[in-house]
Amino acid sequence: MLREFPPREFNQFPNLQNVKTMNIVIAAVGRTKEPAFRTLLDDYYGRIQRYASLTEIEIKDEKPEKILEAMDRIKNQTGRNVSFVALDVLGRSLRSEQFAHILGETADQGGSFVFALGAADGLPQSVRERATWKLSLGSMTLPHRLARVVLAEQIYRGFTILRGEPYAREN
Repeated sequence: MLREFPPREFNQFPNLQNVKTMNIVIAAVGRTKEPAFRTLLDDYYGRIQRYASLTEIEIKDEKPEKILEAMDRIKNQTGRNVSFVALDVLGRSLRSEQFAHILGETADQGGSFVFALGAADGLPQSVRERATWKLSLGSMTLPHRLARVVLAEQIYRGFTILRGEPYAREN
């Protein structure tokens, strides 16, 4: 269950100094072939890895049961205390500060994330049903390749908000 979080200062997350132990997996159905998207993703992934361990897994766009099996395998291999987050247009829309707070709380509790993104038609219903919670990047429709870039940027932005770094100009 996702709840509204009040803003907290960086020093209110006592274990955030050890956030490198947090695993973040971006599990996406389909491949990013376009060089421009790949360049953006690699840039943000490199930035995120200053704060947490990050893995991108691209899953072949197959039958829903195969995608579900792959997502279950990824979740089980990520470790304990995993939040399995399905990106879904009907999911919860968060401000960047709220998303950062969730990152901080999860890091503070020694947790990890698996962010699941679908292909052009989204995630199969069976995958969405297994999610710990669902996240919407907004009410507008985004191409799945662009959604992956937006997610990576928001993860990076979240860590910069938590650390009070100049990239995040939320106030």
